[in-house]
Amino acid sequence: MIRVVIAEDEPLLRGGLRALAEHDGDITVVGEADQGGTALARTRETRPDVVLMDVRMPGLDGIAATQLITEDPELAGIVVLVLTTFAEDDTVVEALRAGAAGYLLKDIAPADLRAAIRTVAGGHPVLSPDVTATVMRAAARARSGVDTDLIAHLAPREVEVLAGVGQGLSNDEIAAALFISPATARTYVSRLLGKLEARDRAQLVVLAHRTGLAGIQD
Repeated sequence: MIRVVIAEDEPLLRGGLRALAEHDGDITVVGEADQGGTALARTRETRPDVVLMDVRMPGLDGIAATQLITEDPELAGIVVLVLTTFAEDDTVVEALRAGAAGYLLKDIAPADLRAAIRTVAGGHPVLSPDVTATVMRAAARARSGVDTDLIAHLAPREVEVLAGVGQGLSNDEIAAALFISPATARTYVSRLLGKLEARDRAQLVVLAHRTGLAGIQD
């Protein structure tokens, strides 16, 4: 059973999200919150697998709450899935930098929302197609200020793997492109997570864009 906390300031929408999340029986909502501070408290109380987080809420906003959750060693293993109506470039990038494992828009289909919860609970990032495009545009605009120091200590093969992650390739696709085994690709990704102090694959994507490795062109 996947345990979820829902942070959403609109009571009617919060109730609807609970009903949608619990529809198939393998997801249960263990807490609700109407602002970021309460979301943090509910997360500490209930220790869910996933926090479904709105961005704009009164008091502490969703991005600040996400960072507090993901940076708390006592909450290690709990992932945040942002669900919002806002797809602005800055908001998306800030949420991912704060440690969000996924970013979805509220027009998502109910079945896709449940699938996304399962995906992030399983340790994999999720971005809606519109949000992926937003991240790519933001990276393209920032490309003139890429951070080359960030990858100066990486081995050449690690740089190639990071570029593949930034381009949205799976481990199997990276392995095929670099003529290495999928197991070796997974090892490189794990090594990159440690060397770059990234929380998850979504943060590796952000770092790849910051360094220009993702090959984004405007």
